[in-house]
Amino acid sequence: MQATHTKITRWQANRIANSNQPGMHRIFLIGVIVFLLAAPYAHPLEELLPPFGFRWNDSMARVEAVLHGAKAKISSREKKESREVWTVEGLLHPGLKRTLFTFKQRSLVAVELQYEYPEWSIERYNQRMGEIRKYFDEKYGTGKLVSRSRDNDTDVIQTLVGYQWMVGATMLELFYFSAQHDNLVYRTITVDYKAL
Repeated sequence: MQATHTKITRWQANRIANSNQPGMHRIFLIGVIVFLLAAPYAHPLEELLPPFGFRWNDSMARVEAVLHGAKAKISSREKKESREVWTVEGLLHPGLKRTLFTFKQRSLVAVELQYEYPEWSIERYNQRMGEIRKYFDEKYGTGKLVSRSRDNDTDVIQTLVGYQWMVGATMLELFYFSAQHDNLVYRTITVDYKAL
């Protein structure tokens, strides 16, 4: 009688083990499907898009229409070699002083955001630079330090710190610039989007 009980137990154990194999296969299959669905999101972006909903190669007419709709003012239009650069003021974003839109063959190829906070201390600028850099590092990978200089050779003390992120055929740069002469201080943070 006891032997029969042992046989039943082995038979039940084998049945349970064999019945779990399809379950294990299902779990494995679900894991593979989840991985394949998530894989496109795990890869880095192919390119950075310019801010304010623009796209690379937008026409000058489209950019001008959007700026007009946003009640922003194009304060200057300069031709530099094969490019045209517009200086735009009035785009609403905290601290944004001006934005430079660069066109090549009448198509958008760069957008530079220039931020100024006149009431801020150097410590607050450093803190803001750290916040922006951390955000870009988390989004695009660790940025490359491309500039760190301090010029004390003249009576104007200049400081420049810059980082760069490359994503596909696009580049993002973040710079802090400071110029100080006695009590006069100029500081700016720029974020520059470029199609290469």
